[in-house]
Amino acid sequence: MRPLRALVVLLALTWMTTPDASAMECAQVEFEGLQYDQCTVDLAKDELRLWLDDADGAKLLSLGKVAAAAEATGNTLAFAMNAGMYHEDRDPVGHLMIDGKEHRGVMTRAGPGNFGMLPNGVFCWDAGKGYVVESRAYAKSPPECRHATQSGPMLVIEGKLHPRFLPDSTSFRLRNGVGVAEDGRTATFVISRFPVTFHSFARYFRDQLKTPNALYLDGSISRMYAPAIGRKDWGGRFGPIVGVVTRN
Repeated sequence: MRPLRALVVLLALTWMTTPDASAMECAQVEFEGLQYDQCTVDLAKDELRLWLDDADGAKLLSLGKVAAAAEATGNTLAFAMNAGMYHEDRDPVGHLMIDGKEHRGVMTRAGPGNFGMLPNGVFCWDAGKGYVVESRAYAKSPPECRHATQSGPMLVIEGKLHPRFLPDSTSFRLRNGVGVAEDGRTATFVISRFPVTFHSFARYFRDQLKTPNALYLDGSISRMYAPAIGRKDWGGRFGPIVGVVTRN
């Protein structure tokens, strides 16, 4: 084979087997003396997905199994995080919609635990735009979304912190959540590297990220997979999981 032709073939094969570039940006950030890991997803350019079950209907449970499921369909997992609270059988506590199919309806009543600390909310998105919406408002008039997960409490509501968060709280936990930019084009997923209070965690979204609305996803059990910043948390047994894939 002539050298020029061989080079063309090699370049073609490289292009065919290299995953699509992701617009997602991950970083380790310090804010008010506390450390956070975050990934900001471009909802128009990145393929953001939700997972619960595998192809046979069994719960995927872990970030590692989600990575394997992505590989089995010719994709590479670029980012993942647990995406909402769940029952003992790992079914979601609140609303979950995956690719237009509703697995559970919206829960609007108050209840025990963080999920029932109203106002709670729904994170939803379609190609190009995302929303964090208070649950009762979502139930009355849901945005046009193909994917949605409900959790609680809301961290930031129209630029204000949840009214039950206390600056002098003594409840420190590892925490993860998601906030959506004012224009709806990007969603930023954040996990604290060490235990923080709700008040500190919510201020990160309001004051550092400037997201007008943000939603708590879960606490001490939370994990993140973000190889771009050297983070691969394989442990845990979760219900809904959110993540970004790139196509091979």
